[in-house]
Amino acid sequence: MNHTFTKQITNRIFIITLYFLLAVGASVQPIIIGTKTYDTNGKKYNRYNNYTIFKKSYDHLKNKQDLYTLYPDEYWDLYKYTPTFSVFFGFFHNLPDWLGLTLWNLLNAFIVLVAIYYLPRLNSEEKGFILLILSIELMTSMQNAQSNGLMAGLFVLSFGLLENKKYFLASLSIVFSIFIKLFGIVGFVLFLFYPKKWKLIAYSLLLSAIFFIIPLIFVNFNQYLTLLQSYFKLLTNDYSSSYGYSVMGWLSSWFGLEINKNIVVFTGIIIFLSPLIKISQYKYFMFRYLTLSSILIWVVIFNHKAESPTFIIAMTGVSLWFIKSRKDYLNITLFVLAILLTSLSPTDLFPKILRENYVIPYTLKAFPCILIWGKIIYDMIVFHTDNIKTTLTQPQKENWKKH
Repeated sequence: MNHTFTKQITNRIFIITLYFLLAVGASVQPIIIGTKTYDTNGKKYNRYNNYTIFKKSYDHLKNKQDLYTLYPDEYWDLYKYTPTFSVFFGFFHNLPDWLGLTLWNLLNAFIVLVAIYYLPRLNSEEKGFILLILSIELMTSMQNAQSNGLMAGLFVLSFGLLENKKYFLASLSIVFSIFIKLFGIVGFVLFLFYPKKWKLIAYSLLLSAIFFIIPLIFVNFNQYLTLLQSYFKLLTNDYSSSYGYSVMGWLSSWFGLEINKNIVVFTGIIIFLSPLIKISQYKYFMFRYLTLSSILIWVVIFNHKAESPTFIIAMTGVSLWFIKSRKDYLNITLFVLAILLTSLSPTDLFPKILRENYVIPYTLKAFPCILIWGKIIYDMIVFHTDNIKTTLTQPQKENWKKH
């Protein structure tokens, strides 16, 4: 690697400043540009519509309104998160939008920074390279005021905390992710690798109970049950409405296959879990690390509602995998495809004619991530310490067993 480039990416001040400027830029841009229309009705809304949805959900909860119905006079689209997440957005409620939006995007950027820098057994150069790559997708997510940076950061942070035996905080990270988006529940797979599972389960149950009852501050029990029924009705209806940038979308656009989504997801679960039968490999950091990468990609490519801003989560998995993978022709090719088609295709750096005629219709944004996920599963199935870049020494193995 070029010495100047290496010096820059290992400079934490440079990376932190970059992320700060990206978050501020992603917040200022939609406010300056002004309103836009999201459908054929011609009604104009602000360009940070998702932030408005989150913020207004707190008002609706406090006023005992249905969170999961349309409010066209306030914003476009539907609120699709938990009632608990509405309570969380009470912290932003009284802030002017310019400040609240900036703080929200800074939170998404900050959690990614903290999570990557907290990862064990990666050097400064590796962490800097990952953060530089992720800055593209993070910007896409923040420009849409999405929560996906927060989700990606919580997944990675939970892994780092588990590796460092911070079991309560690890449980908190996973449980909080679930009460943002339900697919955070996949993070519990990481618990398989660590001792004192009873403690992890106890912490998770306690924290889940606390997060679950928080909305009762604003609504009574019957009203809360009605809200939950409305929420799951929304998710059920939403499940049948589209394919998104997912395995289902890829199968449909490439092969014309209209396979039941439940069958595709169930098949994905079986493939995802298949390497985990190798219990003897749990003691190796790289096996656990590959599982984290697999989780981060799986929750996106098997999500029928995956949109472009969602791919900060998948690209986190891709970047983590690549930085520790063998730099052979296949792995480099897959990574370059992910940079070009997944990260750069939604940007102005990518030719618009290619994006509109090929990337979008043929789900090419998801395609490299699907291939890389398959490669990760293969690497885990054939996993052996002789085949990987980083192995544990015997003393490290013994220390792992003790904790």
